[in-house]
Amino acid sequence: MSASSENAQSRAREESRPLRRRFDFRGRVQGVGFRPWIYRLATGCGLAGFVGNDAQGAFVEVEGTAEAIACFLARTENEAPPLVVISAREETPLTPTGEREFGIRSSRHGGEQRAEITPDSATCPDCLREMRDPADRRHRYPFINCTNCGPRYSIVKSVPYDRATTTMSVFTMCPDCQREYDDPADRRFHAQPNACPVCGPRVWLVDGAGTPQPGDAIEAAVTRLLAGEILAIKGLGGFHLACRADREESVAELRRRKGREAKPLALMVRDIEAARGLVDLDDPAALLLESVARPIVLATARGGNGVAPSVAPGTHTLGVMLPYTPLHALLFDPTTNGETLGPIVMTSGNPSAEPLCHENEEALRRLAPIADAFLLHDRDIERRVDDSVTLAMHLEDGAARTVPLRRARGYAPGTIALETPSPLPILALGGELKSAVCVLGKDEALLSEHLGDLDNPAAYRNFVATVERLQDLVDVKPVLVAADLHPGYAATRHARELGLPITEVQHHHAHVVSCMADVGVSGDVLGIACDGTGYGDDGAIWGCELLLADEARYERAGQLRYFPLLGGDAAARETWRPAAGLLAETFGPGWREAIPGAFDRVDADTLALAERFLAAPAPPSVRTSSLGRLFDAVAFLLGLCDHNHAEAQAPMALEAAAARHGHAESLDHGLAEEKGRLLLDYRPLVRALVAGITDGREAGELAAAFHASLAAMLAGGAERVLARVGDRPVMLSGGCFANRLLTEALHRRLKAGGRDVYIHHRVPAGDGGLALGQAVCAAARASSSTPEQEN
Repeated sequence: MSASSENAQSRAREESRPLRRRFDFRGRVQGVGFRPWIYRLATGCGLAGFVGNDAQGAFVEVEGTAEAIACFLARTENEAPPLVVISAREETPLTPTGEREFGIRSSRHGGEQRAEITPDSATCPDCLREMRDPADRRHRYPFINCTNCGPRYSIVKSVPYDRATTTMSVFTMCPDCQREYDDPADRRFHAQPNACPVCGPRVWLVDGAGTPQPGDAIEAAVTRLLAGEILAIKGLGGFHLACRADREESVAELRRRKGREAKPLALMVRDIEAARGLVDLDDPAALLLESVARPIVLATARGGNGVAPSVAPGTHTLGVMLPYTPLHALLFDPTTNGETLGPIVMTSGNPSAEPLCHENEEALRRLAPIADAFLLHDRDIERRVDDSVTLAMHLEDGAARTVPLRRARGYAPGTIALETPSPLPILALGGELKSAVCVLGKDEALLSEHLGDLDNPAAYRNFVATVERLQDLVDVKPVLVAADLHPGYAATRHARELGLPITEVQHHHAHVVSCMADVGVSGDVLGIACDGTGYGDDGAIWGCELLLADEARYERAGQLRYFPLLGGDAAARETWRPAAGLLAETFGPGWREAIPGAFDRVDADTLALAERFLAAPAPPSVRTSSLGRLFDAVAFLLGLCDHNHAEAQAPMALEAAAARHGHAESLDHGLAEEKGRLLLDYRPLVRALVAGITDGREAGELAAAFHASLAAMLAGGAERVLARVGDRPVMLSGGCFANRLLTEALHRRLKAGGRDVYIHHRVPAGDGGLALGQAVCAAARASSSTPEQEN
C-alpha cells in the first residue's frame, strides 16, 4: 500500500473516531424550548448524549464524529427558536463513553444560580390557529401555549424552570397532554405550562357580589362590555380593569371609581389593522406592537378615531397594545350572536396608586367598588407583572430606537450583561417613584419589573416582598446595598434596615451610569441628566445636570440655573408654584406684572404668602435646577395645565401642543460661568416666552419654540463642557427624555456636532432604570475602594 493511501486511511479513521464534548450554555435557555430544540438538532446530526437544565443555564454532552459535532454547533448558531438567547457557550473535551442515543436529563439543582429567567411571551400564531380551529381539542381554550409562547416569569417560583417549580404544578397533565410533553417531535415537548380543557386551568365569570354566572364566561364578559359595564379581567401578570373605549360615560365612570383623574388609559385592540385606525403607526412602531413582548406602544392619535375624549385627555398620543394571551384574543372574536368588541380600555387592575391585584380573592375585595363583574381563572400568578410601555424614537440616521418607559411584562426580568464584573453581590433599591430593584452578581444585572411609587403603604409592602423574592429566585445573597442619596426616600430607609454596608449614589449620577450600562459604554462620559427631582449633594433639588462621570465618580460640570421652588413637593402638583419662582428669578420684585392676570386663577391668600416668601432677602423656599419643574412652569404660563393630577401631566400637555403645531425656531437662551461651573440660563428664554404670550402668539407655537430652545441650550452647554475636557460619549438619561420632541431634537444637534450620543433602549431613562445605575456605581466603587463615597 502506498504512503498516500495509508495517510488517507489514517485520516478517515481519525475523522470517524468518536469524540465527546460538553457544552454549557448561558443566557435565556430555560422555558423557551431549548432542550427539545437541542434534542432535535443532536439527533438530526447523528449524535448521542443528553441535554438538561441546571442552576447556571443548560448543559449538553454530545458524542459523535468531529463533522457531526461541527454541524451541531453551526446549527445552534443559526436555527434558534424565537425565544432562545444564547449569551455564552463553554466547551469541555470529554472521554467518549460509547453512548448510542440522545436524551433529556432531569434538571440539576444546586450550585450558583445564573440561569436567566425568561419573560412572559405573547401567544404564538400556531397556538392561535389551533385555538380557533373547531376540530382542535383546544378550540377556544383560553390557556393554550407551547414552547414558543405563554407564561414564564409570572408563574415561576424557582429555577431550574420545570413544571414542578411553577404555579402549574397543581395541574396534572391528562394522557393527551402528557404524550405531547414527552414527544420530541411535538411543539409542546417539555412545554412546562402545557394544558388543555380536560386537565388545565379554567375561566369563569362572577358578578360584582362574587356570584358565579351561567353560560360561556368569555362571551358573557363580552356582552357586559358591549353594554357599557366595567369588568375586572384576570390576565397574565395580574388584573385589568376594562370597558369600551368608544363610550365616554363608561370611561368617565371608570376614572371616577378608580380615582384616576387624568393619567392616560391604555387601549387593547383586535389586531394591527385596528390599531392603525386609532394611531399613526410607522414600521418600527408596528414591529414593536407585534413583537413577542406585546408592550403598550405610544403613538400619535389619528383624528376621528372614535375614542372617548377622557381616555387620554390633554395628550396627542394613545397607548395601544394587542392581545397577548389566548383569553384576550377570545374577547375580540365574534360571539355566537355575531357581536364583536371594538377597542377597549385595559388599565391596571388596582385602586389608584396601589399595587396590581393578582389573586382572585384579593381582586374581589379590592376591586369591588370599581368592577361590575369579574372574569376569573385558577392559574395562580406568582409575580405581579404590569404591562410594559414603550415608544419608538426616530433619530437623525433614519433609524428607530425602542425606548422603554415602563419595563415590565415581556421584558422583565431580562438580565443585562455588564462590561466589568462586580467584585461582590449587590442589591440596589432604586428611588421613590417608578420603583424597580436590581440584583447584581458578577457580570450580570437583573432588574425587576416595574413596582410603582413607594409613597403608598401597599406599594411599599409589595416592594419589600419583591426584594426578598428576587434574591431567592436568583439565589444571590448581597453583601452591599446601594440606595439613593435622598434621606427621606422609603427605599433608602429600607436599605438602612437591612444591616448591610450601604453605598449612597447621587440620583443623577445613577441615571447616567444606568444609561452607560444599558448601552454598554464604560469609562469617562458626559451625562446629560434631566428629570423632575433628585437630591443634590448640596441639599438642593437637582434636575438638569451636565455630569462628567465614570461608573464610580462624577463632577457637576454644568446645571440649569437655580430658581425658587415654592411649597416643596406641592410644586410638583401645582404648576403656578414653579412658574412664580421662575418669574421672580427672571423679573425680580415686579414678577406678577410680567404677565398680568396669569395668576388670577390662584387663591389670593396663597398667592400673597408666596409673594412675601419670594420678596424676602433670603427666601426660605427650596431651590431647584429641575427641568421637569421648568416644563411645569411653562405649561402654566401658556395656560395648558394648572395642576399635575398625574405625574408629568403638564409636560405631556406641553409636548402635545408643540407636536400639534410642528416646527418652530428656538428662542433666546443663555450660557454663563459661575464659580467654575457652567450655568444654563433660562432667563432669556423666559423673557422671550413672556413677550410671545403678551404679543398673543399661539400656545402651540410657543410650546414648540420652547422645546427647540431647550435642545439648543442643552446641546450648547454640552459643547462648551466638551471643549474644555475633550471629546467623550454623551449619555442622555432621566425622565425628561421620555419626551420624544426634546430627545430627538437634542440627539440631532449633538450628532451634527460630531458627538457620539446614546439614549436608553433596554431600561427606562426615568427612575425605573435608577437601580441599575446604583448597582453598577456601587460595584465600581467597591472595585476601586473609595470608602469616602460609602456610609
